[in-house]
Amino acid sequence: QVQLVESGGGLVQPGGSLRLSCAASGFSLDYYAIGWFRQAPGKEREGVSCIGYSDGSTYYVDSVKGRFSVSRDNAKNTVYLQMNSLKPEDTAVYFCAANLLRSSCGPSVAPILHEYAYWGQGTQVTVSS
Repeated sequence: QVQLVESGGGLVQPGGSLRLSCAASGFSLDYYAIGWFRQAPGKEREGVSCIGYSDGSTYYVDSVKGRFSVSRDNAKNTVYLQMNSLKPEDTAVYFCAANLLRSSCGPSVAPILHEYAYWGQGTQVTVSS
């Protein structure tokens, strides 16, 4: 089955850190830009970050700039999202997905939902004291 599998979520106190992983199952991440999205209860899915395949391009939504960092290890077929200084408003289910149309990310262009596929089940991140 072709999909991405997210892991690393959990419960963390405000100010804490988590590292999410996004591993490919059944296909290679080669040539795809990978996006991270999140969805809080009652809200629309939001593009949080994106990383290009090999050009180092990245994108971060304003609310996470300076706190989140995206990286990828193409040899391990895995993408990571390091989340520091977490806030209660970061609470959401986090998803990763592959961009079937682009291999790079625009620094000021939010991930476009319909360009992405191979969605995983998501991983819950809860920031609470």
